[in-house]
Amino acid sequence: MQDPVASSEAFIKLSNRYRDDTESVYNTWFINSGERLKAFRSIRSGVEQVAADIRNSQFGNDFRGTALEFVLGCITEQKQVFQGAAHAFYWKPKLRIPDIYENETNKRSFGTFLENCLGAKSEDQLLREILRLSDLRIKGLGPAVANILYFLHPEILPPANTAMLNGFNMLFGAQKKLGSWKDYLEMRHVIVDVNTRYRSLFSKDLGALSGLLFDIGAGKLVISENAEAVLESEAKKRDALLRRRHEEVRDDVIQEHAHTQMQYALSVMGKALGYDVCVASNDRNRSFEGKRLSDLCLSCMPPLTVDEPIRETIGLIDILWIDQKTERIIAAFEVEKSTSIYSGILRLSDLAMALPDHETRLWLVIPDKRQKEVIAQLLRPSFTRKGGTKPAYLLFSDLTKHCDGICRFGVGHEALDRIAKKVQ
Repeated sequence: MQDPVASSEAFIKLSNRYRDDTESVYNTWFINSGERLKAFRSIRSGVEQVAADIRNSQFGNDFRGTALEFVLGCITEQKQVFQGAAHAFYWKPKLRIPDIYENETNKRSFGTFLENCLGAKSEDQLLREILRLSDLRIKGLGPAVANILYFLHPEILPPANTAMLNGFNMLFGAQKKLGSWKDYLEMRHVIVDVNTRYRSLFSKDLGALSGLLFDIGAGKLVISENAEAVLESEAKKRDALLRRRHEEVRDDVIQEHAHTQMQYALSVMGKALGYDVCVASNDRNRSFEGKRLSDLCLSCMPPLTVDEPIRETIGLIDILWIDQKTERIIAAFEVEKSTSIYSGILRLSDLAMALPDHETRLWLVIPDKRQKEVIAQLLRPSFTRKGGTKPAYLLFSDLTKHCDGICRFGVGHEALDRIAKKVQ
């Protein structure tokens, strides 16, 4: 296997090309995606639910409808990097794989594995759990699980898919296989080592370096080892990838514009109704039609008597309306343009449970076309079991149409009830 330190200058140039490319995974997913940061909390909570459902014999005998489907849904939303991450977990009855749905022993072993990984505090603990799972030889349950583990421990375990593996083999002259835990652990060892030595180029989070491998393996970033394949057999595939990437970037711009428009409308409305406004910490620098959100909101949240992880979660909620006298959070809004609605519900539920004395009104703000989806999510048994107050929801079209009227004639947050929709 090649050692990139032996040609560190070439590796640094390659890494800089990757970081400078505005359409690389590094820029479109790793550093330029607030949704990536939000996903960590949602996925951890989802994995906790999977483990609890298995422990309580409520997991079911198919992938569909389980908390595991929610987890993989959150993961596959992370751009093209995890596009096929859910496929390995689909129940294939003819092959009886992955054998964690109908085999109770395997199911419980998988649940125990997830619980132990959730609670792990060190690299050694995680590696021991992986080796134990590997030794069980559960049919069809291989290193695809690493895509879940990455979102639990991003500084210790890298994700894994075909493009990343191909990129690794090309860059390091290796011959690792996708379905082997042994090969995954060997690949991980090299990734961690290189990431440590080139920390200034990447991040403590292994997603940055994994993105480089993905772009090489997908033919987006060309090196000598994959040049011939790209030129001869991957040309059409690369062109399609580039077109798809352009479309994704354009779609992201449209979606971000709509998201910011709703945040701006809610900020203006909150100020008009007499509240202080707090915008999500990662969105305050955004502008709508030349008007900055930061000019309408507080520079930081008021003091909250909650643990720091919960405070950080609350700080990522898109819009908060705060009573100017009591500093209580009167209303909280999650704008869900294209990402997991369940993730938004989870953040709102965390706020309501952490600050019950605030009696916060909870709102989802969604595009009109997602109305059926939000109704289905709010009726899910897994959400019903969590208890608490269900959010009401507002449609983009209604909020846009009635914003000026509510600003002029509304009194308090109750003004929203006239355009709100609820799921009983």
